[in-house]
Amino acid sequence: MKRFAALYRELDRSTATLDKRAALLRYFRDAPAHDAAWALYLLCGGKIAGARRRIGASGELRRWLAETAGLPDWLVDESYDQVGDLAETLALLLDDPPTAAADLALAEWIEGRLLPLANRPEEERRAAIVAAWRSLAFDERLLFNKLLTGALRVGVSQRLVQQALAELSGIDIARIAQRMLGEWTPSPALLPALLSAGELPGDRQQPYPFFLASPLEAAAATLGESGDWLLEWKWDGIRVQLIRRGDGVALWSRGEERLDGRFPEIEQAAMHLPEGTVLDGELLVWQKGEPAPLPFTALQTRIQRRKPGAKTLAATPARVMAYDLLELAGADLRQQPLRQRRAQLDDVLDTLGDARIQASPLLDAADWDAAAQLREGSRERGVEGLMLKRATSPYQAGRRRGDWWKWKIDPLTIDAVLLYAQSGHGRRSTLYTDYTFGVWDGDALVPVAKAYSGLDDAEILKLDRWIRANTRERFGPVRAVAPLQVFELGFEAVNRSTRHKSGIAVRFPRILRWRHDKPAAEADTLAALQALAR
Repeated sequence: MKRFAALYRELDRSTATLDKRAALLRYFRDAPAHDAAWALYLLCGGKIAGARRRIGASGELRRWLAETAGLPDWLVDESYDQVGDLAETLALLLDDPPTAAADLALAEWIEGRLLPLANRPEEERRAAIVAAWRSLAFDERLLFNKLLTGALRVGVSQRLVQQALAELSGIDIARIAQRMLGEWTPSPALLPALLSAGELPGDRQQPYPFFLASPLEAAAATLGESGDWLLEWKWDGIRVQLIRRGDGVALWSRGEERLDGRFPEIEQAAMHLPEGTVLDGELLVWQKGEPAPLPFTALQTRIQRRKPGAKTLAATPARVMAYDLLELAGADLRQQPLRQRRAQLDDVLDTLGDARIQASPLLDAADWDAAAQLREGSRERGVEGLMLKRATSPYQAGRRRGDWWKWKIDPLTIDAVLLYAQSGHGRRSTLYTDYTFGVWDGDALVPVAKAYSGLDDAEILKLDRWIRANTRERFGPVRAVAPLQVFELGFEAVNRSTRHKSGIAVRFPRILRWRHDKPAAEADTLAALQALAR
């Protein structure tokens, strides 16, 4: 526990990527295998506690802390509001023990102390957690609280962890990334297997790490000759890899989740692909005969159904628009030029001849001006813009700038009124940075969007002062403010929604600018937003 707490402290205090990687390298080189496996799990976003594994809810932890430290509830709550991080608040409000407790292994703390507490009666959970608080010095107590709250945030990406493991082992980082996809359980055998030089049986069951495009912020002409690039639509669906190996089919999302059983029509079609085939593409909901896919909200209804019925399958039929071929006849094609992979993809899908799995069409554009004209018509086609891919590019892992770009259309915009504000987290925990905006529906303002980004630091400070001076009501951490400030919001799409009071759901809302020039009475209306809905 002390070893991992020291690593956490070092990572948290460092801002240099190379220093963080060096710290990770030292830890994984020296830590016991079982501890290293749990550290890997936690650093890559794994959580000990959660909805299915109740160990200590936020309210319970604050109450137990108040009782243990002899502090009033309001003081604990105010401290939490100021610190902004529950784990740190809990650690700060308790004194260190007079004598240091024996150092237990990280794996023992998790498997021997925490996991057995899950979903036990409150008295039992409280006694164990308070005993741990009283036995741990600050660094270990802070880490212990991080395990309880599931908020290990320490500025370390999964890619950085993989880089450290690749440097430690000499194994290609793409192989390490591939083995880390999907669900895995920390165990003493995990790290040796992860860093094994030979091919493992499980390697054939995993998808490849996804290659991600970067947003194009410069003019397309800066990329050189348009003829050196392959252009296709940027579909608004779920990125997937469709794997046909052995006797079965697997459908993996970019979020590292297997979607088995949720899209049986795709699995059925994929069974007719050649054995040893892996496709990369976009999962969409698309009615037969329609020129464009249904909105993303239609696809969301399918994701939640592990065994969709006949009515659901008929109302929201799925389709994969494939745009890359990563494996054929068991051979890894990722290092081949994209143009060559695309030609083989077309051959495979022409032979398949099934509309449920199609090749994403390549677009003809004589030059960048012609490409821009295609892009302008994206929204009418139900797509988000263009994808630009260098014809000679290999299929890489992660986000590698230079070969794949997403050239999205300009966002839709509305002018909305600030209604509510809530403090942020981390370094912004003392500032109001989470905002709720509304538009006019008759004489009333109806909430339609939440946004957290788009203002610079000076604007955030100025708005924070205004919010504090113009608060009308408080609902716990939320402040209702005078409806006076107008902001221009940008978003990707508008969809009808029965889950929202306004009947509207906007996609990826963000603040574009603070409209000091516009009074609240001139903000947009719900009817204007409804007119944009698909």
